[in-house]
Amino acid sequence: MRDLRTLPKGHLHLHFELAMRPSTLADLAANAGLPTPRTSGFTEFGGFGEVIGGILPLFRGPADFERLVDEMVSDAAAEGIVYLEPSFWPYAHPEAFGSADEAWETVLARSEQAGARHGVTVRWMAAVDRVFDSPERAVEVARTAVRYADRGIVALGLHNDENGWPPEPFEAAFRLAVDAGLMSTPHAGELDGPASVRGAITKLAADRLQHGVRAIEDPALVDELRERGICLDVCPTSNVLLSVVPSLAEHPLAALVRAGVRCSINADDPLLFGPNCLDEYELCRRELGLTDEELAECARSSVRSGAAPDAVREAALAGIDAWLAAPADLPAQPAAPSVPSVPSVSSAPSVAEGGRR
Repeated sequence: MRDLRTLPKGHLHLHFELAMRPSTLADLAANAGLPTPRTSGFTEFGGFGEVIGGILPLFRGPADFERLVDEMVSDAAAEGIVYLEPSFWPYAHPEAFGSADEAWETVLARSEQAGARHGVTVRWMAAVDRVFDSPERAVEVARTAVRYADRGIVALGLHNDENGWPPEPFEAAFRLAVDAGLMSTPHAGELDGPASVRGAITKLAADRLQHGVRAIEDPALVDELRERGICLDVCPTSNVLLSVVPSLAEHPLAALVRAGVRCSINADDPLLFGPNCLDEYELCRRELGLTDEELAECARSSVRSGAAPDAVREAALAGIDAWLAAPADLPAQPAAPSVPSVPSVSSAPSVAEGGRR
């Protein structure tokens, strides 16, 4: 059986603060003189939001975020991740930073340092919060993202509760971002169904969809995703714990992959859901029956569908081919080197050249 740790992969659906280690959460709580917040006990999105609300206030200053960046990138390297694209909505931390610009300056600088240290290329997704950001505020979020496109922001996302908050009102923000060369990577097809996927495609010009799994309810939409080459950044455990699907055995990832839809495998919020990205690959092999060829194809999608520089993408794809070519009963070794030296943001190709289709 091939070792999934040595399979080069991208991680395209990871919410920054909720990538932290449980021990770090305990430390942040102790530093604040508070009990460690709960990280479980939810079965749907409303309860999930309440849990998050107890965690975010524990961040008190830039040093907390720098620690989280360091640990997030170190953990990614240990999982065989060569390209990491976390999402961040800095407006949840007005007491830690004086402005969104200050927050971005902190995490972008630290992630470039950590990426170089661990051999992981890190780029960022700036998030719009569909519940807390008005369409006008979303335009300001997009403008901020564009200002930092040469520092490591490569995509504009749209997160939070899809029910009652469709993608269409945010068209202007995403048009601004796309016109500037950023990728469009909204959440859709998680809590709401195929209509949200269609809205994200037609109005937000989606390059990728965070989740997107409920597209399976509309065969014509599945065909459209395949034909357009839009990648679904799928998080199986998250979908089970938030009751998007009844069980892991009933998850549509295998059906989507076998229908020819590009899919990446991701962890979403490992602090709350448990598995990291590597664990999710293991679960997909064990519980969903994905073959090594299908897992390799998901890894290819995760590398091709982000904004990794060309040299990183090409080396990772070669490493995936080498992994698949190795005997199945021996741990595979990645190509040597599996990934070139991590390029600085300033020396990397523009997102317009390397990110958008």
